[in-house]
Amino acid sequence: MRTASFAVIGFVLNALLLSAPASWAAAPKASEPSESGVYKVAIDRSVGLAEAAESMRLRANALNLQLVAELPMSKQVEAVTGKPQRTIIVFQFCDAVLARDLIDVNMDFSIYMPCRIALIEDAKGQGWLVMMDVNVDTVAQEKRLPEALKVRIEAVRKSLLSIMQAGARGEL
Repeated sequence: MRTASFAVIGFVLNALLLSAPASWAAAPKASEPSESGVYKVAIDRSVGLAEAAESMRLRANALNLQLVAELPMSKQVEAVTGKPQRTIIVFQFCDAVLARDLIDVNMDFSIYMPCRIALIEDAKGQGWLVMMDVNVDTVAQEKRLPEALKVRIEAVRKSLLSIMQAGARGEL
């Protein structure tokens, strides 16, 4: 049953990646959030994907964001299919105290946690860092979030952007 689940996940991931709009490949080095709320940054060609991943881990540590999970999706797909895959790794970062405080206000916040950044190698070999970019003001207003929590969410968002920039440039 577990193998079947991985096969389905692999099929869906490959279908999504292979059917991605051509505009993704032509996207600029960094992008503002799209209408869909996605923020992506191209990894500098001089930076290897492993180096980008390590830079992200180090920057997260320096910013006191905990790396709570690292999901090597491409390795899972490769294990199921027996075929080499482009790199897909999903990193999950969390400020556990903020997470608990937000859930105490409204459990709906749990769907945003932990914060995810995907490292994806596109069909042309270009590495990308991709994350959901939630409009903090909109969410804070909708969920009637106290200003202090809104400020803390914005700080985490800025930390995530810093993590992405460090990964894209291979910085510590």
